[in-house]
Amino acid sequence: MDDKILHTLEYRKILNKLMQYTQTSMGREMAEQLRPSGDFEGVKLLLKATDEAANVDRLKGIPSFGGITDIKAALKRASIGGLLGTHELLSVGFTIGGARRIKRFLAAMHEDEAVESLFALSDLLSEQKHVEDAIRACIDENADVMDSASPELANIRRELRGGEARIREKLDSMIRSSSVSKMLQDQLVTIRGDRFVIPVKAEYRAHFGGIVHDQSGSGATLFIEPESIVAMNNKLRETRLREEREVEIILHRLTALVGDIAEEMTYDVDILAELDFIFAKARLARDMKASQPRMNDRGYLKLRKGRHPLIPAEHVVPLDVELGNQYSTIIVTGPNTGGKTVTLKTIGLLSLMSMSGLFIPAEEGSQMCVFDAIYADIGDEQSIEQSLSTFSSHMTNIISILRKMTPKSLILLDEVGAGTDPAEGSALAIAILENIHRTECRMVATTHYSELKAYAYERKGVINASMEFDVQSLSPTYRLLVGVPGRSNAFAIAERLGLPSAILEHARGEVKEEDLRVEHMIASLEENRLGAENEREKAEHIRREAEEFRSKQKQELEKLESQRDKRLEKAEKEASDILDKARKEAEQIISDLRKLALEEGASVKEHKLIEARRRLDEAEPAPRKKATSRTAAKPPRQIGPGDEVRVYSLNQKGHVVEMSGTKEAVVQLGIMKMKVQLDDLELVAAQKSGNPTPLRQATTVKRTRDENIRRELDLRGANLEEALLETDRFIDEAFLGNLGQIAIIHGKGTGVLRSGIHDYLRKHRNVKSYRLGNYNEGGAGVTVAELQ
Repeated sequence: MDDKILHTLEYRKILNKLMQYTQTSMGREMAEQLRPSGDFEGVKLLLKATDEAANVDRLKGIPSFGGITDIKAALKRASIGGLLGTHELLSVGFTIGGARRIKRFLAAMHEDEAVESLFALSDLLSEQKHVEDAIRACIDENADVMDSASPELANIRRELRGGEARIREKLDSMIRSSSVSKMLQDQLVTIRGDRFVIPVKAEYRAHFGGIVHDQSGSGATLFIEPESIVAMNNKLRETRLREEREVEIILHRLTALVGDIAEEMTYDVDILAELDFIFAKARLARDMKASQPRMNDRGYLKLRKGRHPLIPAEHVVPLDVELGNQYSTIIVTGPNTGGKTVTLKTIGLLSLMSMSGLFIPAEEGSQMCVFDAIYADIGDEQSIEQSLSTFSSHMTNIISILRKMTPKSLILLDEVGAGTDPAEGSALAIAILENIHRTECRMVATTHYSELKAYAYERKGVINASMEFDVQSLSPTYRLLVGVPGRSNAFAIAERLGLPSAILEHARGEVKEEDLRVEHMIASLEENRLGAENEREKAEHIRREAEEFRSKQKQELEKLESQRDKRLEKAEKEASDILDKARKEAEQIISDLRKLALEEGASVKEHKLIEARRRLDEAEPAPRKKATSRTAAKPPRQIGPGDEVRVYSLNQKGHVVEMSGTKEAVVQLGIMKMKVQLDDLELVAAQKSGNPTPLRQATTVKRTRDENIRRELDLRGANLEEALLETDRFIDEAFLGNLGQIAIIHGKGTGVLRSGIHDYLRKHRNVKSYRLGNYNEGGAGVTVAELQ
């Protein structure tokens, strides 16, 4: 992208705002070098990363990049064998720690909310904690090598502190003596050139031995090292040299560790710079109240309430514009000071921002295009007098644009053809616009010339637009009106300002009739537009109120239904609890009566007790089903003979044998036939007419009766299913008849019937035990069961 275009559209000012939100010098450098990209897929990835950073900012805030610095120079020197100082090593340690902190933060964020791009980028950061720990173990936060860096250094520094203490003690005793104190300027111990000295008056130099290391500016004081501590100072100096050598050894060791990871850390610094840069874009978006645009590469641009990011929010007028769908060229006509230039700059600057991976200050749903280039000829000087040099400058820019533009370019022209004779200028403007339009690129142009209104009207893919002007207040509203050509407001303004009517009438007479008709048409269009816009706003307001009322009513209905369900469920539970309690009491009473009858020989009819229990069970209310949405269903086909049905009350399937009147049917359920109400039947599958399914003949079961109550059941010849049904019925009759023992005759055969009967008896609640019959009872062909 041409730097001149970036300057014209004030792109640099956006970068300056972006740089303010970076936290590292590397991120600031990336922001400063940011340029729009013509790579469609690349731009989408940039915007995706910005969107993820905005989500992180919204949910957890921007992570801190504190302590992270540009250590590339130090890494380079360490890799080639140079020695790093303590400050450089400390910066390396802080940067390693900062990288680890950022990596952990984004990993935790990715677990809660997917941030794929940021997580993938941070996951590339290396783990160099061993180097960080080594640096922190040797260098403190003030960049001083600690005593604990090595045992040798600790010993040397103990010697230093001991030597300094002995020298100070020696000098303190000296300056307190009366013979020496009178020769001193001050009774204190000081240091000159790493040597301990005392301030002696110049006149006592001959009486005071030792080495002079310095003197005061006036020459009245000499700083002398007494002869008695020269040897002690020399030894202290040697100890300090040993300390320096040991510190250098420690720094070499740490530098070697840094040199081993220099390549990985250089890559880490680049990643940290990019992460800082991405989060800066997110913070800029939050500051501008910007949103992510939908990108395309088909030349389509749609701004919804787009705002120029450099104009204060309280003064900017939102811009609605669409380009590249039904029309590829917009020609904005109308007078000066209406905001035409700001419109051009807004479209151009927001395009540059979106192509740079930045959010734009516009509403959600805005769409921007990735152009291969944006060309602009915009002059900020809007003087009445246009010189030839200005016209030449504009023509030079336009000629350069004509040479470079492609069908995928965006062209922005301000006051095309201005600065020369109106007749020649309008003709030249039409020719230029026509040439650009034929290339099928996207273009927005502004002009003063009314001749271009007719040009836009006649050309397919070109549309008129204008900036709204309030005649009542004599001021522009800065709103772009697409589809409405600009009208001249000169007469209306002059009339409101008090120009005599005679002059106005004379002026109107000088205007051509065709121009007057055009002006009247434009005025009519604007009047109709304003009316339609007012009606649309009213309709939109009514629609919003209706939606709010509908949503509120729906919420109230759901709330009432929820409360109703809860209360009914509570009532059902209370009723069920009461019924359970009553059932338990009734069962206990029935049990007591049965025991009493057995003990005293009283005659209590068992079937009456069973009937009482049945009535108690039927008294239990069925659980209420929650209300569901009603759906239209076809009425079921009428049930007839041969149909397969399900009996609701028994939860069993069977076949209709015949109809018994209009409300009942005879149903075959296994070996039983019974009459069932039609409303207790559900049609499962209907048989084809004329070919009813023949009902299988039930197997006859022979029964051996002994008195009124059977003691034996003969199941020979029955299959297992029929045998189990008959066995269940037989055991119930025997139990109710107070029989203690029964015999089931199943024969020997294959043993299938015997095994099935035994499995059934093992699980029956009323069977205490069972065994095969004795020799005189039928042997293995009979099973004898003891009842409870």
